[in-house]
Amino acid sequence: MTSTEMSSTEMSSTSSFDHTYDVVVVGTGAAGFATALAATDEGLSVLMVESTAKWGGNTAMSGGGMWMPNNPLMRRDGVGDSRQEALAYLEATVGEEGRSTSRERKEAFVDGIDDFVETVEKYGVELVRAPDYADYYPELPGGKIGRGLEVKPFDLKRIGDWWKCCQAPAGLPVKTDDVWLLGRSWVTVSGATRGAQLVGRALSGVVRGKKLAGIGAGFASAMLDVVVQRNGAELWLESPLEDLVIEDDRVVGVRLTRGGRPVTVRATRGVMLAAGGFDHNKEMRRKHHGIDGSPSGAPGNLGAPIEIAARAGAALELMDDAWWGASIAPVGDGESPAFIVSERSFPYSIIVDSRGDRFANESESYVDLGHHMLEHDKDGTYWMISDRRHARRYLRTYAMDPRKNKEMVEAGIMVKADSIDELARKLKIDPARLGSTVERFNGFARSGVDGDFGRGNSAYDRYYGDPTVRPNPCLGPLEKGPFTAFKVVIGDLGTKGGVVTDTEGRALREDGSVIEGLYSAGNNSASVMGRTYPGPGSTIGPAVVFGMRAGRDMAKAQVAVPSAG
Repeated sequence: MTSTEMSSTEMSSTSSFDHTYDVVVVGTGAAGFATALAATDEGLSVLMVESTAKWGGNTAMSGGGMWMPNNPLMRRDGVGDSRQEALAYLEATVGEEGRSTSRERKEAFVDGIDDFVETVEKYGVELVRAPDYADYYPELPGGKIGRGLEVKPFDLKRIGDWWKCCQAPAGLPVKTDDVWLLGRSWVTVSGATRGAQLVGRALSGVVRGKKLAGIGAGFASAMLDVVVQRNGAELWLESPLEDLVIEDDRVVGVRLTRGGRPVTVRATRGVMLAAGGFDHNKEMRRKHHGIDGSPSGAPGNLGAPIEIAARAGAALELMDDAWWGASIAPVGDGESPAFIVSERSFPYSIIVDSRGDRFANESESYVDLGHHMLEHDKDGTYWMISDRRHARRYLRTYAMDPRKNKEMVEAGIMVKADSIDELARKLKIDPARLGSTVERFNGFARSGVDGDFGRGNSAYDRYYGDPTVRPNPCLGPLEKGPFTAFKVVIGDLGTKGGVVTDTEGRALREDGSVIEGLYSAGNNSASVMGRTYPGPGSTIGPAVVFGMRAGRDMAKAQVAVPSAG
């Protein structure tokens, strides 16, 4: 029997392993890179493994923001925040949703922010604030504006051929605050100015011989540059995790498949599971969510590491939840849905159900809207309806390609009509009912107060609104045809259920005991954010903090001594 054919409890000597490292990190997103950075910063050897042919995971595809209250950049800028306010806000928004959201873990998140920021800056990663981006519930106790951090646009040429196999769809020098301003670049001076700045930023990079990328692509690339190219961690692609190796109730390594062959790797200090959630696993989605799901994340998020951890005794939480949001329906099975954020807040638009009724504040936080869609009718059809001003005034990311628009029309995802009555008939909605909904909404738009759902009341809502529309930047009447409807589905940015961990990212059993040698972070773990989304970057912020805490803890951990063979 070869070493890879043995069960995990039968692995009993160093001769059973093909390779040995101090730390093995499964996954190449934010949590994985943060773990590897902390470990290499402590002088440990690290192997990172990725199941697919592309590294970066959801992080590389994301907006790349990190929600980090009371961070060093805020203090340098003289922006008021404190540990107490951050924790008060977390209690007001997250509350208690199980062990993953304990007071101790909230404190560990807030207290770990400085270490992450100072460590990446030590290695030359430049962070900047998104000063105008509000917390998602800024009116609650402890709420603020400007807690988000991101990486300054990074030169992709620094990582060479690694960029060719990055999960990021593109590399553009975009920053978080560009997005909301560019969306209204045709109607506001600030938007037009930001558009010119973006073009200038791109041209400046070209003149200097650089290929600059921001948001998720820039963040993931900057982390790879430090962790792999400078600190010497190894990264294996197309090396999926098959199982954990356990000796004397301690995780001491992993079994992988690499190049079509089994490989067993010892981890003397610990194994980090940071391989994302199970967003693309329809069987798991049906079991835990009751729907197939319409994910916008990396296709390699199939949930195997979560199931492997559970087999090893790890407790799981929040498996029924995700980082929900509304998305424009995909054209075909092979297409990804278009997650919509700013477009929902622009005036002259509403979202209705299959009966033609509004059911929520269209401008609210995407996770809240997703929850409301699930609660209202998780199997139903939804439509985002707008008049011609929505199309002419604002940048709509899902409707920029004429060829794609034609495909959406042919698939019935995009429907146009000259009147609301005609549109209702095409959508198979009672014209009188949809007409009544639109008439009622138009009255709210003219008064500036959404009497049904409070759209535009929050500073978060207004962040993506149009300040030239008064009295409410999120409300504009639907009265100028042609009118357009886009089919909306319940989408997500990833699942948020997984392994229950302690303050240092160590995996816990149901009885609360630690599974020695096993760690988890990011969407592979149950989120400290519980069932909500406190602010921009509430996925990546905790991912990097708990990844770094785990790497530090591994450096202090006792070295796993091989059992006698």
